[in-house]
Amino acid sequence: MVGGLAARALHRQGASVALAGRNAERLADLSRLPGDCPRRRFDAYDLDGCAALAPWAARSLGRLDRVVVAVGVAGFGPAESVDEPAAEHLMTVNALAPMAVVRGALTVLEAGGAIGVVTGAVVDAPPRGMADYAAAKTALATWLAVVGREQRARGVRIVDARLPHLEGGFAARAVTGEPPRLPPGADPAAAVERHLLAPLAGAPERPHSVPGAPERPH
Repeated sequence: MVGGLAARALHRQGASVALAGRNAERLADLSRLPGDCPRRRFDAYDLDGCAALAPWAARSLGRLDRVVVAVGVAGFGPAESVDEPAAEHLMTVNALAPMAVVRGALTVLEAGGAIGVVTGAVVDAPPRGMADYAAAKTALATWLAVVGREQRARGVRIVDARLPHLEGGFAARAVTGEPPRLPPGADPAAAVERHLLAPLAGAPERPHSVPGAPERPH
């Protein structure tokens, strides 16, 4: 959902967009944007394939200025109830796969380029019952902070987009456990614009955390 919203918004702003995702049906729907956007399927467990996405997009479009990484899956339950396959899945999809995409993007972006990566408000206030999910997102956020400092000298910006809990069913598609009762989520389009697209365009960054909502997954 987040990636699709970002792609449509960037296209409305006049950007040429290359699309990548796991779900072929959603990719086909997004590819109907005017201009017949190039698209490519990938699996988050294929880290080499993740790293190849940005170079593919640069070849397809002729150049690459901005990269949006919105890869993730939720997981719930106390730590002792999360089995090892689920824990590995959460860490791979929420941390290792986005890291691989960013690594690939750094090989093709030049000065002035920017990468926006969705982490979540969970990084600022990890809630009970989400230890593995929060750990993966926090690992990604820490990694992004270091990469951002490393890339500053060459003029490539790294945006850590800590989106709040959104309406849209993300929590209901958890890889393990049942989501807790959550208050109504934020409007997805508005949150994507505020926390991801505006900073990606170079606007002053807003505070990451969401006051009064520390126990909401993104």
